[in-house]
Amino acid sequence: MPTLLHLDSSPRAASASSRLAAAFAGRWRERYPTGAVIHRNTTLDRIAYLDEVMAEALHTPAAELSEAQKSALACSDELVDELQVADVIAIGAPMWNLSIPASLKAWIDMIVREGRTFEFTPHGVRPLVAPGKKVYVFSARGGAYPKWTPFHALDMQEPYLRKILGLIGLKQIEFIYAEHQSSDAKSAAESLARAERAVAALAL
Repeated sequence: MPTLLHLDSSPRAASASSRLAAAFAGRWRERYPTGAVIHRNTTLDRIAYLDEVMAEALHTPAAELSEAQKSALACSDELVDELQVADVIAIGAPMWNLSIPASLKAWIDMIVREGRTFEFTPHGVRPLVAPGKKVYVFSARGGAYPKWTPFHALDMQEPYLRKILGLIGLKQIEFIYAEHQSSDAKSAAESLARAERAVAALAL
């Protein structure tokens, strides 16, 4: 049975990134009516941030873990398990301050784990996430950051997500942007409509 992991990270009910991710999830359900969908909003679900308890738990032998450390690892294990079982990952990720929301970074900190999703070897990092998973990132942006413009260097969102997800083996990543969302209403609506058409054209 195919499984979709659907992540949102915006707290806004009218979020354009969540709207695009939901449109994708709707199409996916139509294509795979018996498939499973795991849906989380990293902000509304209050994904825990990496703290001292979790940091110490990652380097403590299992027999010596405190109850608090066990609880912290259990939350991380649940998120890793969801990622591992998924065939497709859809991420709603608005651009905040040129990057991603803090809650989405918290999710990343919980699933990028040595021994669970990657390991160090004498030859470098070896991904431990099963290969072949496809990732779709749907992002609303206030402006636009096309290549060969002075603004392209300001985009720290796509390069970061490609690098950190690629580290654990998620290399098939496609980005769809609704840009100019902080511009005039006409430009924002036109860009969102283009993004929605791009979602509708995706081959599932």
